[in-house]
Amino acid sequence: MSTAASTTWQMLSRSPRGKELPKGLDATWDHAAGLARRLTLHTRSYLARARRIVALEDQYKSLADAALRGKLQDLRVAFRRGRDTAEHLDHAYAMIREAAQRQVGMKPFPVQVAGALVMADGGIAEMATGEGKTLTATLPATIAGWRGQGCHVVTANDYLAKRDAETMRNIYRTCGLRCDFLEQETPPPQRKLAYQADITYCTNKEVSADYLRDRLALGRVKSLPEALLAKIAKGAGSGTDRLVQRSLFYAIVDEVDSILIDEAVTPLIISGEAPNAEQVEAFTEAAKLAAQLEPKEHYKVNPRYREVEFTPAGRRKLAELARPLGGVWAGARRREELVNQALTARVFYQLEKQYVIQEEKVVIVDEFTGRLMPDREWRDGLHQAVSAKENLEVQAPKDTYARISFQRFFRLYRRLCGMTGTAAEARAEFWQIYHMPVVVIPTNRPCIRTKAPDRVFATEQAKFTAIVESIEAMHRRGRPVLIGTRSVRASEHLGRLLEARGLDCQILNAVRHKEEAEIVAQAGQSGRITVATNMAGRGTDIKLGRGVAELGGLHVIATERHEAGRIDRQLFGRCARQGDPGSAEAIVCLEDELVERHTPYFSGVLRKRHGQAMEEISTKWNRRLFDHAQRKAERQALRQRKGVLKNDDWLDEYLGFAGREH
Repeated sequence: MSTAASTTWQMLSRSPRGKELPKGLDATWDHAAGLARRLTLHTRSYLARARRIVALEDQYKSLADAALRGKLQDLRVAFRRGRDTAEHLDHAYAMIREAAQRQVGMKPFPVQVAGALVMADGGIAEMATGEGKTLTATLPATIAGWRGQGCHVVTANDYLAKRDAETMRNIYRTCGLRCDFLEQETPPPQRKLAYQADITYCTNKEVSADYLRDRLALGRVKSLPEALLAKIAKGAGSGTDRLVQRSLFYAIVDEVDSILIDEAVTPLIISGEAPNAEQVEAFTEAAKLAAQLEPKEHYKVNPRYREVEFTPAGRRKLAELARPLGGVWAGARRREELVNQALTARVFYQLEKQYVIQEEKVVIVDEFTGRLMPDREWRDGLHQAVSAKENLEVQAPKDTYARISFQRFFRLYRRLCGMTGTAAEARAEFWQIYHMPVVVIPTNRPCIRTKAPDRVFATEQAKFTAIVESIEAMHRRGRPVLIGTRSVRASEHLGRLLEARGLDCQILNAVRHKEEAEIVAQAGQSGRITVATNMAGRGTDIKLGRGVAELGGLHVIATERHEAGRIDRQLFGRCARQGDPGSAEAIVCLEDELVERHTPYFSGVLRKRHGQAMEEISTKWNRRLFDHAQRKAERQALRQRKGVLKNDDWLDEYLGFAGREH
């Protein structure tokens, strides 16, 4: 099959993973299959096999470079021809380890080899933060590259994609493979070359956007025969020559929980301009009307589901306010939709939390990474509603040409695996949605992190006072401190409080992101105070400065509990890496969004009981409130992800680019 035909076939085919979620008895059977699969994948068996592979190193470490390259080339040919037996795999991993030692000065530990074996079996390797996942990925990526159909190593941001590709390129070159990477600025001709490489490092946003653009290039072509006929009839006009991706065959997803769960329902949209002056004026007018309505009297707010509902009095008030306007405002349904969106923007979308303003435009802040997303807009007029609320110029909503959620996109890969520091909590979802089992890999050295019980306070003021005191105490001892916040506003507020105490700190958030990796890498130096939104710097190693280990290592403080326990664990995992000492604590309050949104009644009762108390109110029951709220948030998020997947399946069947393959 020609390269063009192979590419088109990959574009038009569906992987078994891409089928609909099972229902009824099928769902029960699938769940049982997942349990059985997990029982067969023992950490002990992977570690035992990894030790056998490590024991093979004596056969290769004395080889000359040319001899090692020759043996690696022989293996490449064998894998390309499908002769990948278990014995071939073991020797392949042993030789790749030797190549890594010679090229980058790092030889994968047995636990890293075990993680690679898990991924080679199509699973998710949970490896603690700092255990060398970047190096681990080179083993299954090399095997995938040898098979000749391409391998995408998907990372969280452009910086990591470029860094990892450039760091590991010589390993792949020694193994007879070409490695390349993609950035947002990469032009189409270079993109095509990058995808033609054996291993391509890229972000989830770039690889899925290129997929959508390729689908648009194919137009109405729905099957391989149609593509071949179109190419014969139209030549370059068929669209097949404009494709940049080679295939969606194999993907290794780094920080797999962030990409496949936290960002799963984020829709990637290809859109275009659609000028509409009347619509723009309606958004501006809706913001003015919303400002004249009173909460409780005219509308009710549901924080848990982020919904606004008009009261009967609110509908009457809105009708009265809109009467002089005429036009679109004459219809009750349309005016209520517009003003409801404006109220949603006022109530639930806050400056320096969900967005910032740059160059007189609203720029979204990624809820999970804390990074800016200047190339994205909220859908259904919400972005315009937020702009109108801030009295900025309102741009008309864009026409959608193509869309896909990350959840739907990654289910299209023929083979999918991943790695992260936190996956065990979501093992059931990973199996149900992606058919990937989770295997927990132990640390190379015992973890000696000290995790203190959560400290609970009644008010935000009391909480931040306690946080500053904790930071000051650690700073006096010379220990570095990393503080995680959930918003730009919180990070800036804490920065001002520390400055008032005479404490110098580095603030890393969506506004101050240019030197992210450098700031995070220095967070382990003696006396350093680093304030970071969410998981900023994820993927960057924090090494302790001289003498810091003797002082107790890095201390991590969470200023709020996140809506997923995995994210809390990721933050705490920034300390006590590779056997280093470290400690972590969460300092929370009853005014935190998590409990206000998901346990409003119980948190309200406790707020009334404790009032404006400044002292700590930590008890077993108060701490359980946060655990309960977190579990409710996780269940709600799972329901949302399943709902989006069902919607994706419906769109794919009735409105998608192609019908189902038979």
